[in-house]
Amino acid sequence: MSWNPEVFKNGGPKDPAEAFKEFIAGLKGPSWKTLAIIVAVAAVVIGLASSYYQVEPDEVGVVRRLGKFTGTSDPGPHFRLPFGVDRVQNVPVQRQLKMEFGFRTTKPGVETRYQPATRDLAKESMMLTGDLNVAVVEWIVQFKIKDPYAFLFRVRNVDETLRILSESTMRFVVGDHSVNEVLTTGRQKVANEAKALLQQLADRYETGVDIQQVVLQDVNPPDPVKPSFNEVNQAIQEKERAINDAHAEVNKEVPQARGEAEQEVQAAEGYAVERVNRAKGEAGRFANILREYKKAPDVTRRRMYLESVSEVLPRVGSKVIFDEAAKGMTPILRMDRSEDVLPAAAKGGGR
Repeated sequence: MSWNPEVFKNGGPKDPAEAFKEFIAGLKGPSWKTLAIIVAVAAVVIGLASSYYQVEPDEVGVVRRLGKFTGTSDPGPHFRLPFGVDRVQNVPVQRQLKMEFGFRTTKPGVETRYQPATRDLAKESMMLTGDLNVAVVEWIVQFKIKDPYAFLFRVRNVDETLRILSESTMRFVVGDHSVNEVLTTGRQKVANEAKALLQQLADRYETGVDIQQVVLQDVNPPDPVKPSFNEVNQAIQEKERAINDAHAEVNKEVPQARGEAEQEVQAAEGYAVERVNRAKGEAGRFANILREYKKAPDVTRRRMYLESVSEVLPRVGSKVIFDEAAKGMTPILRMDRSEDVLPAAAKGGGR
């Protein structure tokens, strides 16, 4: 409608019917054309605005026309049918998503903050192991969306379904292992088995997700038994340390003993070789002497005697040599060294 000031000039018409007729006549004027132009321009602007959409580099656009899936669009700018005929939902297929179990992160960063423990979180993380013990298991499931169509249309609530599947999978895997395996040595094995089983279930339910990793964040015994469990672990660690020390001592002593034995064997073998060679040398020397002795017995006997005397006499010390026929030799002898002279004199001579 438009305002026609002519209707109310001079205080307005006296007859209301006439005034209404004039008002209607004013509506049939050029103001309808203006209104139509404005509506058309607004429709064009709204249509252009609603036909453009942008897909981010780590996303895929899922296009629905009147609610029916028609296809996907790659990252970048695109156009669609306006006025809500085509609707696009961006799905982050390149982004790694995660779910937390047994705890919730409220503020990630250098100083990460967690949600205070609640009964629901404790119920979520408390599990029964294969040896009928209780363990508090906190874990993270990291996944990516590999099939946007299945993620949006095959399951009504993918997040809730994946959370239920993850919890049931972890309980199943933990139930096949002992508490010591879950708490200590078997954590990686439990995580790997849970990842494989969860991927099988996710594919069976057509969730359209790819399980990247399952990480056991923290595994502890329940608070009431934690002191006793820590004492048991300490005893086990001391036992392992004693065993390792014993193995280290064995590894030290055994090679040393083997080295000493090998050294003794080699020394004995060297001594045997030396004795054999020396015996062979002595035998060869004796054979040579015998051969020379046969050629000149008197000369050889005299030479052997002189060689023996020259070898033995330096070891005797003081020596006195006198003739058997000599008399009056006592003044010549030095009686203060009788211990050196008398034994030689008592033998009764020399040559």
